[in-house]
Amino acid sequence: MGADIWGYAETSGHVPGTKLIGFTVEATDGTIGKVDKHTEDVGRSYLVVDTGPWIFGRRVLLPAGLVSLIDVENETVRLSCARDDIKDSPEFESGQHEDDSNIIKLIEHYYSNRHM
Repeated sequence: MGADIWGYAETSGHVPGTKLIGFTVEATDGTIGKVDKHTEDVGRSYLVVDTGPWIFGRRVLLPAGLVSLIDVENETVRLSCARDDIKDSPEFESGQHEDDSNIIKLIEHYYSNRHM
């Protein structure tokens, strides 16, 4: 994935300005939660997903490069990774680490180096 991990793929259907908050998020093998926050920052776009009871209410920060498809009609965001990839991702607390360069580097390393 590399350097483009923080940008939406051209094939994802992302349209700048689309509000994704509340959209259901689906990994390749099932639902993981709902979009709590998203950014469109150039070079660092991401989603914050509330996983609800699936992994004890944990929030995860997902680089926009993981988004394979945005289905506005069905309010769904599909990812190019499995539930276990999300479950094993680095700890993230919304608001606490969003601007922390160390957690951003850790998340980037994690998703750039996973084996699919």
